[in-house]
Amino acid sequence: MTEINFAAMSREQLREYVKTHPQDQAAFYAYMDMLQSEPGIEITSMDQFEQLLREKIKQSQSEQ
Repeated sequence: MTEINFAAMSREQLREYVKTHPQDQAAFYAYMDMLQSEPGIEITSMDQFEQLLREKIKQSQSEQ
């Protein structure tokens, strides 16, 4: 059996792999590690929070 290099996959590729191979625990853990290593959004003010919220709402409405 060929070993898959999860580190070489993009986040989207690994996500699709995990969705199609739910029994593969190594893939799931690799995906979780990848998600945790990505930087999050740091909110430093209420103005910044409100702006980010408006952008997300606008983005959500344009996708519908």
